[in-house]
Amino acid sequence: VQLVEAGGGVVQPGGSLRLSCVAAGCDVRRSAMSGARQAPGKGPEWVSGISNNGNTDYRNSVKGRFTISRDNAKNTVYLQMNSLKPEDTAVYSCSVGMYELGPVTRGTQVTVSS
Repeated sequence: VQLVEAGGGVVQPGGSLRLSCVAAGCDVRRSAMSGARQAPGKGPEWVSGISNNGNTDYRNSVKGRFTISRDNAKNTVYLQMNSLKPEDTAVYSCSVGMYELGPVTRGTQVTVSS
């Protein structure tokens, strides 16, 4: 399975970004997928997951601000992030599975700063 994240960047507090995770070697329609993040000097933390039947779950700190979804035709999972806060600054990665912490060796950088 190969997963490639994209969409990170620098945004001001209150701004939005949409991260993407393109999957090769797995069918996102049949797999639960999750997003995780790791901030500088901290351990990885689970952010959100989407099950193979479309159920979603979020860590409390992002509920109401982040939305996970998938595009079956593109075999891609998205994480729409709104109302971003400085504490959302981290490297974001995706994994197969609903509650994975994700790898520490790849991902896309999100920086929320004024």
